[in-house]
Amino acid sequence: MSRKASALIALCCAVAGVALSACDEATEAEPEAPANSSATTQDRAAFTGTRKIKVGERSVNVSCAGEPVEGRPVVILLHGGGDDVTKLAGLQNTLAAQGRVCSYDRLGAGASDQPDGPQSFETTGKILTGVLDQVAAGKPVVLAGHSLGGLIAGRYSPDHQDRVKGLVLMDATSPTQEADLRQQIPDSATGMAAELRQQTLAVFAGQGPEKLVVTDGEVRPAGNIPVEVIQHGKPYLTAVPEYGAGLERAWSEGQRKWLALSGRSNLSTAASSEHYIYVDQPDLAVRAIQRVADEAAKSK
Repeated sequence: MSRKASALIALCCAVAGVALSACDEATEAEPEAPANSSATTQDRAAFTGTRKIKVGERSVNVSCAGEPVEGRPVVILLHGGGDDVTKLAGLQNTLAAQGRVCSYDRLGAGASDQPDGPQSFETTGKILTGVLDQVAAGKPVVLAGHSLGGLIAGRYSPDHQDRVKGLVLMDATSPTQEADLRQQIPDSATGMAAELRQQTLAVFAGQGPEKLVVTDGEVRPAGNIPVEVIQHGKPYLTAVPEYGAGLERAWSEGQRKWLALSGRSNLSTAASSEHYIYVDQPDLAVRAIQRVADEAAKSK
């Protein structure tokens, strides 16, 4: 695959959740049997491995590892567009040495149900709430999201300050990604840039696998919680002819916008990483998540 094609695929996955095979090279895990409906919330929160749970009328594929630690928040990993829990398995298993860690497939991703129709940040947030109700059993949580998962975490947290006590955003989609894209790649563009623009805007309109309508918005405060924003350091978007440098600048500016989530936000750069920071520099991602979980525990 050429560097230009890789950049196109990475950006589409990053901002829109396009289900392209190159977004995830991991094999799909075999889901376990659904949780018994008569099990208590505590029982459901204690399982390890992968199983399907009911959130309303929908079946959601969830993976959990590690044992709960008293006073320490449960870490919830949110995958990027076009990915699923299998992509996060290595990160989850490493983090599990320090405490409870879970991830889940959003509707339209992995082994979870397909959405009935277009989703919004509100509806995908309701699924997240339903997952937290069952896997965290009332404990506080730290959300660690990559790409589109980071955007969802950043949108969700301000309205759920009672339970979200820390955030890690790993090359999260910009809160103003549609406007950024329209500004950097004009309607008159041709070739690869035009293809990228067309595909991304189509998925923003809800035409991706998750059918999530991605809307721009201001970053709202999520409370005085620890927030780590990590951006990629290898400028892979420069491979987009003519517009690549502008895309890189806009992406970096989008990362800085996320700092408004909290007065305790910190921005860092993963110098050796392209978009998949937790794959390119897993130790860096692990340290950031553990540091936020440690600070959240102290702030309790």
